[in-house]
Amino acid sequence: ALMYLANYTRPDIAFVVNLLARYSSSPTRRHWNEVKQTLRYLRGTMDMGLLYLNVLKPELNGYADIGYLSDSYNGKSQTGYLFTSGGTTISWRSVKQIISATSSNHAEILALHEASREYV
Repeated sequence: ALMYLANYTRPDIAFVVNLLARYSSSPTRRHWNEVKQTLRYLRGTMDMGLLYLNVLKPELNGYADIGYLSDSYNGKSQTGYLFTSGGTTISWRSVKQIISATSSNHAEILALHEASREYV
């Protein structure tokens, strides 16, 4: 259920849900507490939503970032990107990179590559 929300309606929880999904096969109490915190956050923000305005020339903006070596055990980084149109989020993704980056610059280039594929 959280993965559905993160992928389709709630970009604000995409990072934490992606991170927690890594431990779904063997969660600990710490992971369960993070799930409960995420549910409390969702309950407290139920009245917030995305507002799409009728703008003559909507401006498309894209943002990309990485968490370098966010999975230090496997040497992988977390990639995230977000696109907005007229100030409202229209597309987003947060995912662990499939290859190990040799530096933070390399990880940033991989993130930009992922974002540019979504843009096209």
